[in-house]
Amino acid sequence: MFSYRHAFHAGNHADVLKHSVLIATLQYLTQKDAALTVLDTHAGAGLYRLDGDYASKSGEASEGVLKLAETPTAELAPILQEYLALVRSFNQGGAIRNYPGSPFISQALLRSHDKLKLFELHPTDMRSLAGNVAQLDAGRQLAVLHEDGFEGVKKFLPPVARRALLLCDPSYEIKTDYGRVLDMVADSLKRFPTGTYAVWYPIIPRPEAHDLPRRLKTLAVKAGKSWLHVTLTVKSNKTSERGGLPASGMFIVSPPFQLKELLKPAMPQLVKLLGQDGNATFTLESGG
Repeated sequence: MFSYRHAFHAGNHADVLKHSVLIATLQYLTQKDAALTVLDTHAGAGLYRLDGDYASKSGEASEGVLKLAETPTAELAPILQEYLALVRSFNQGGAIRNYPGSPFISQALLRSHDKLKLFELHPTDMRSLAGNVAQLDAGRQLAVLHEDGFEGVKKFLPPVARRALLLCDPSYEIKTDYGRVLDMVADSLKRFPTGTYAVWYPIIPRPEAHDLPRRLKTLAVKAGKSWLHVTLTVKSNKTSERGGLPASGMFIVSPPFQLKELLKPAMPQLVKLLGQDGNATFTLESGG
């Protein structure tokens, strides 16, 4: 279970989608003065070097954030402009060498009275996360927990401040992760019905991967909650001789009301800019 390392995939097309959605969601949730608690179930190392051994070995960032950054900023949809601006804030000069994972993205957007809880079980990534977070001097705002995030979030729901965003993006290397995601979202909705729950997942030839968004939609509908589902495909499974993930999706329960409108102009751009073959496409649907 400790084989997956996000460092190999930092800044790829899935990160572009996931982190664009995360940024837009956090910007919306922090418009209200009331404190917000962010729970990150699989935090990873927090910050990555795109020119380091891991990321440069896979080269996935060159087909993701680095490819997107080649486009003049003014030509991009606002949600993508915000994404690139935040990524560039962790870099000096024109080159993008440092890539912020979800912990650093969240911390950059939170206010002093907000809380950030980071869960990481992988021992190597946990050490890297603790070291990287120490540079932030975030004090009591931020907590790093060497725990199973699926279980660890339970003690923070409902949050003291009564406002929360939960981000869940496990590796799904273990088939049981799909079921655990569903169980966690169902349990979280019971503990704290008014929270926002964002789930990332890979779109791969596995029944569990295709069932997950359908089952999440069922959970949202039964709970009487609005939902949004967005997917980005950059290539066909059959033409993936270079390896790498062909597609991914984000499913959000109780999303920001304007998120779909922000994604409408962005998704065709991502297909055009990040697509690797004629099968590149996107889907965007919502309900509730």
